[in-house]
Amino acid sequence: MKPLEGQVALVTGATRGAGRAIACSLGEAGATVYCTGRSVRGRPATGQRPETIEETAERVTAAGGHGIAVQVDHTVEEQVEALCAQIRREHGKLDVLVNDVWGGDELAEFGEPFWKLSMPKGKLLLERAVTSHIVTSRHAVPILLERDRGLIVEVTDGDSFGYRGNLFYDLAKMSVIRLAFAMAWELRRHPGITALAITPGFLRSEAMLDGFGVTEGNWRDATAKDPHFIASETPFFVGRAVAALAADPNVAAKAGRVFSSWDLAREYGFTDVDGRQPHWGEYFEKTFGPYRKADEAAYASWRDGPMDLAAPDWPKE
Repeated sequence: MKPLEGQVALVTGATRGAGRAIACSLGEAGATVYCTGRSVRGRPATGQRPETIEETAERVTAAGGHGIAVQVDHTVEEQVEALCAQIRREHGKLDVLVNDVWGGDELAEFGEPFWKLSMPKGKLLLERAVTSHIVTSRHAVPILLERDRGLIVEVTDGDSFGYRGNLFYDLAKMSVIRLAFAMAWELRRHPGITALAITPGFLRSEAMLDGFGVTEGNWRDATAKDPHFIASETPFFVGRAVAALAADPNVAAKAGRVFSSWDLAREYGFTDVDGRQPHWGEYFEKTFGPYRKADEAAYASWRDGPMDLAAPDWPKE
């Protein structure tokens, strides 16, 4: 029996990149996976990228699970409500929620100081990359609460406290880590539901490979343009990390924190699709020096066990 057989997952932003690989990895472990995004066949939503949610769902099924494609704009609450109603109607439960919506590639103005940034672009980036996660959790988590069990995964970029090169981009990715912490805190009296954040390393996504003019077969050629690409990983590395977390009966001990594909690979023993175990954290420290993790304070508050369930209730007015 596969470790996630019988489980139902929702992966938002599953059109390509990490979202697609996470959906496929959950399918490989036996799950039924709702794959959502805006791009469907014949109607791409982000530039000229060819990937679609239907293709992702087909890959989930081919991997051994059951993929279900649903076109959803996760910034539109009515569409998210309809999606969650569909999941409840068709399966009556939800075991795994992965918030991976991004949609900000064309909006992040890297190289510009914050006082020169476009406010409309910045607001839209935050709506897509942060508000969409909140809207989805608002309507999907009540399905988890009905059985008082499940996993919520917030996908971010980087586990460090360091600056990510653009004010809105940095704010979005750090906010996602904080969302995991905040949800874990508010779920502390529901120990069967775990919220956490996860990051891939230097990702060899479809768009990244195209940008370097290489394929997965000759990706090392891209190191001529960027030597750091040698420490990169496929999207399936973080996909397998999420599948391992979903199958871990002790995942509650990880509530509220941010984890990396490379550290989880060593903990759970999985590899990337090419058999490697790239470790972006070690490569980064060797190349650029030590860095502090974004959740050090949170980790210190419950490093001896899961989140303190005896914490006092919220103050009443």
